[in-house]
Amino acid sequence: MQFELRIAGPGDLAAIQDIIESAYTPYVSCIGRKPGPLLDDYEALVISCRVTVAEVDHAVQGVLVLIPEEDVMLLDNVAVAPAAQGLGLGRKLIAHAEQCAKVAGYPAIRLYTNEAMTRNIEYYARIGYVETHRAEEKGLKRVFMVKPLT
Repeated sequence: MQFELRIAGPGDLAAIQDIIESAYTPYVSCIGRKPGPLLDDYEALVISCRVTVAEVDHAVQGVLVLIPEEDVMLLDNVAVAPAAQGLGLGRKLIAHAEQCAKVAGYPAIRLYTNEAMTRNIEYYARIGYVETHRAEEKGLKRVFMVKPLT
């Protein structure tokens, strides 16, 4: 299996949208509406070089969106195609996000997820993210987490 991470280009847009759709559509029924990642403008994110893709055997199978903020790096989104789940791509993408944040000089990386995504919350806690608070944003009940990078 050949694995590569790279900044996404316009030619990756269809694959990115397919991965996001397959990763987040199952949550629509438990949340009661589309999760935030289904509403994002991936074309704009790709153009602004905020998206990294994971290729497995030359096919895009994972997506990472990082947004630099004033004091911390935001891990805005990480998603893996159903066919590639279980290969460790999600963990590799998160490790890459954390390394990018360190290299950029951030002391921490943060993320948020919907409170209905309990498996994600448990996973993030296992890998060192700590819940800071819960809040409703854009009509979505979110759990905010942070991980120090020192």
